[in-house]
Amino acid sequence: MNIKKEQFGLLSDGTKIYLYTVSNKTMSFSVTDYGCTLTSLMVPDKNGQGDDIVLGFSTLDGYIMQNNAFFGVLVGRFANRIANASFTLNGKTYTLDANDNGNCLHSGNRQFSNLVWDAKEVKTEHGEGICFSRRIPDGFQGFPGNLDIEVYYLLNEENDLTMLYRAKTDADTPISLTNHSYFNLRGEGNGSILEHELKLNSHSFLEVDKNLIPTGSFTQSDGTAYDFSKPKKIGTEIDKTPFGYDHCYVLNGTEGELKDCAEVWEPISGRYMKVTTNLSGVQLYTANTLSKQGKNNVFYGNHSAFCLETQAFPDAPNQNTFPSCILKPHENYEAITVHSFLIKESTLKI
Repeated sequence: MNIKKEQFGLLSDGTKIYLYTVSNKTMSFSVTDYGCTLTSLMVPDKNGQGDDIVLGFSTLDGYIMQNNAFFGVLVGRFANRIANASFTLNGKTYTLDANDNGNCLHSGNRQFSNLVWDAKEVKTEHGEGICFSRRIPDGFQGFPGNLDIEVYYLLNEENDLTMLYRAKTDADTPISLTNHSYFNLRGEGNGSILEHELKLNSHSFLEVDKNLIPTGSFTQSDGTAYDFSKPKKIGTEIDKTPFGYDHCYVLNGTEGELKDCAEVWEPISGRYMKVTTNLSGVQLYTANTLSKQGKNNVFYGNHSAFCLETQAFPDAPNQNTFPSCILKPHENYEAITVHSFLIKESTLKI
């Protein structure tokens, strides 16, 4: 395993930002201490040709000035949406930024992705890579409690990319951390993902209102346009949905235990990605309104990527029937998501 550190750019105050590239004999990924951002993921195709399969920008300035799409970043303190940009905890109401139709999306206007994180090289049971860490102060983004976070990006020789999140707090607080990478298994900038085949370990998703806030009800996906319990091209029934896929699927399996989440296969490259996690849900997002100039000035349009954001259920701080997202003092938060890569010559049905 090889780890390379190089300067990625400068902030306006002169702070140096670094890029770390972690490689095995087959593939590599790059991450930066600006926002714990995954900037590239190089994976070979069936002919041994390596391509970058995550969307993003070529320079630090892109991530600073243009990244309202959240390419590759760490999202927290609470990923996804919180209704009415507020929640009540232990009898106190906390007000957040209303940055999405009166609701709070990805914790508001102040983002983890705009912070500079401490970084160190690590070796763990999951592989080698980088650990980013910092303290998020009480009141940042409107959330209670000082939160100490560690974010690990790790690679092993079996081509598993592990994202591991750990946190501790000194006051009760909601928490849901995720990575917001946009994937295209043909390679970033190489067209749409509608021909990718997707399978989800789920038979239901969270019903949402017109502003994508969960109603509290669970909708069975079997037999509908939202059914990915068996492999299906992402584009097969996307036109039967009002706006494409932007839904949190309820994963089968035991809460808190590592479980299958998703499998994706792309026929031209032969690339196959399997996702496992210990989290309750995964937000499937098919870049329904994307419009960005990305790496090497390539245009990223609608459906040019998909996201699989493993997370707690959106609006969980306001939904008593959802699994609790509250971290308490003296508890340890640990979330893990593993992306495993290999080549398949046939569809997921085989």
